[in-house]
Amino acid sequence: RAALAAAGVPTLDADTLAREAVAPGSEALAAVVAAFGVSVLGADGALDRGSLARRVFSDPDARRRLEAIIHPRVREATAAWFADLQRRGDVAVAVVDIPLLFEVGRDRDFDRVVVAACEPEVQLARVMARDHLDEAAARARLAAQWPIDRKIARADHVVRTDGTFEDTDREVARLLPVLAEWGTSA
Repeated sequence: RAALAAAGVPTLDADTLAREAVAPGSEALAAVVAAFGVSVLGADGALDRGSLARRVFSDPDARRRLEAIIHPRVREATAAWFADLQRRGDVAVAVVDIPLLFEVGRDRDFDRVVVAACEPEVQLARVMARDHLDEAAARARLAAQWPIDRKIARADHVVRTDGTFEDTDREVARLLPVLAEWGTSA
């Protein structure tokens, strides 16, 4: 996503929208507390994402309850972003980074789907490093997602991210003309 934004493609991150949805004082945070109790709050009154994650990634019903609170708000914010771009009228292509795109059926909401993919072992190591998780916790999070090969099979384009940042930048450079072509045919 960052490489696309650097190339001038408007981008939006669904994870950022999800974090913003549960900001202190928000309606969504109140709904999360009502659903899961005050134990999901930190001492500062903000959502304790680690505590909530341990709960929802070990309990599929809890995860579905959380998704029912968060996902509609992310959809609304995404729709508002696209409406703003459309009002501007000068954007042919825009990209939304949605980690659970297929899992929540959002792939039908977009003209094309690009999947960023790496080998499962690389994905596991990256989740462990990024979120400071042990292997079991990282596997629990990944189990909530479709296997990458299933996502690849449904994608219109795949960007491989197994290698270095430079390798990924080259993949994105190859994607840019594809996006431009899609933008003229949409």
